[in-house]
Amino acid sequence: MTPAPSSTAFPARRLACALALAGLAPGAHAGVTDNLVTSPTAMAMGNAVTADPPGIESIHFNPAGLARLTGTQKIDSVFMAAIRNPNHFVSAPDIDIGGFKDDPVNGKSSGPVRQAMEIPFYGIPKARLPAVLVPGLGVSYNAPGSRWTFGTMVYLSAAMSIDRTKDPDDPARFDGRLVQLQRLVYLSPAAAYKVSDTLKIGISVPIAYSAFAINTDFRAPNKLLGTVGQLQKAVCPNGNGTVIDTLTFGLCGGGPEGMVNPFKRAANIDFDLRASFDPTVNIGVLWEPKSWFALGLVYQGGARTTYTGSYMFHSDPMLRSFVRGLHSSLLGPVVGAVTGMPQEIPEYQSGNMTARIPFPWRVQAGMKLMLTDYVQLNADVSYADWSQWNELTFQFDRSVKLLEMARLFGYANSSQATFKMGFRSVVNYSLGTQLNLTKKLALRFGYEPRKSSIPGDKMSLLAPLPDTKLKSVGLRYRFDDGGEVNLTGSYMKGTYNIPARSDCNLNCDNFFNLIYNPYAATDVSGSLIVKYAGASYTRPF
Repeated sequence: MTPAPSSTAFPARRLACALALAGLAPGAHAGVTDNLVTSPTAMAMGNAVTADPPGIESIHFNPAGLARLTGTQKIDSVFMAAIRNPNHFVSAPDIDIGGFKDDPVNGKSSGPVRQAMEIPFYGIPKARLPAVLVPGLGVSYNAPGSRWTFGTMVYLSAAMSIDRTKDPDDPARFDGRLVQLQRLVYLSPAAAYKVSDTLKIGISVPIAYSAFAINTDFRAPNKLLGTVGQLQKAVCPNGNGTVIDTLTFGLCGGGPEGMVNPFKRAANIDFDLRASFDPTVNIGVLWEPKSWFALGLVYQGGARTTYTGSYMFHSDPMLRSFVRGLHSSLLGPVVGAVTGMPQEIPEYQSGNMTARIPFPWRVQAGMKLMLTDYVQLNADVSYADWSQWNELTFQFDRSVKLLEMARLFGYANSSQATFKMGFRSVVNYSLGTQLNLTKKLALRFGYEPRKSSIPGDKMSLLAPLPDTKLKSVGLRYRFDDGGEVNLTGSYMKGTYNIPARSDCNLNCDNFFNLIYNPYAATDVSGSLIVKYAGASYTRPF
């Protein structure tokens, strides 16, 4: 970050700038996952560094900042992050899913959450940790007397990891036993040009390995399925078929295993997708007319990436046996043909899949202001186009027999699954303060309130991202040989309370809400907590 200016004066124009900086705050919003684990220096300043880019890490935040570096420099960094997502489930007093009223998750809370890390070209290791540890590195080069500076960096630009597999009966398992989303930049060629002593421009091309993995238990607390289950109880209370049932629709032909219970697990679903070459572009401008004042602007391009990978549907005996019994009766095959149900459901069905998952573009502007030799204030405002995540479609290489069951509810295409996400574009503001205690030692404080890009009626436990507040503290120490160490600790927390039937990505109980409302007619409350610690060491070489 910028050292203190030589003057201790506080002219009126600095006061005017300070008032303008404070005016950035009202009414702004944020995308929760942006810039969470990219830079220890930026985190300490609440990610408000566009007008004061942090050395080699400028490659991500504002590549124009590279033009401030001289000689050859290297940065090594490491961060540790732990995510916790406790949830509590309470059934509505009037819950009635086709006659079923006792949901086993009622009154229960979700258990421990651990983290994982996708290793490029390998996958997700079986080992799980209470926190994830990720290293990073970067280099820059500026020839003596040259206006050009070049660099590259390896860093994690986005990540989300929730693993609930430790407890096999975790009530949150029906909306994500494992959720892994990450974007690891393994090459980011960058160039910056010093137009003048006050104006710098830069560009970088981050090339990322992106991964998207979901494993979830599946259940369908739907009123039609509940009604079928109640009919089975009336026709064959012990679960065994009768002659009349065999000569009609075969409701009980599947035996006790085929007795339908909408609260029971029906399947386990596993998606594993990746994109090994996913480039974007960052373009930045930095204007520093005074040593105590600077403005910065950066555009971070997005991408519509095609992910490829594999899927696995593991169907439990309940629906498999029910379908088998239906088609073993006299009139059941007629019902199955009319409703489009499959003739059978295999226990396992796997294959290849693709998905077009957009990475949103962002634009961010910032101001740096030195109030005195000892106090620096930074403020940024940004916009991220998360509205591209209106819905996500996963395309399978064949018809999935389990999804053919959904044709009865109007889902005609069983070779794909579409999830209504409903994300919205967001604006974010962030603030950072640096106190220069000595020429070598500085303390930093950051604050970033983040308005979620997910509306309250679109929340799910696959993406439990409510409004949050991020608070950070850090320090910088400079050595006599030109080296610099940065340490940061951050804490982010947000809570949510989703009343029953208010969110049709989670807990609606309408007749046609099959995909996907695993907690129908249930209040879901919880929180998202992220604890972060990071360190970096920069030195000339």
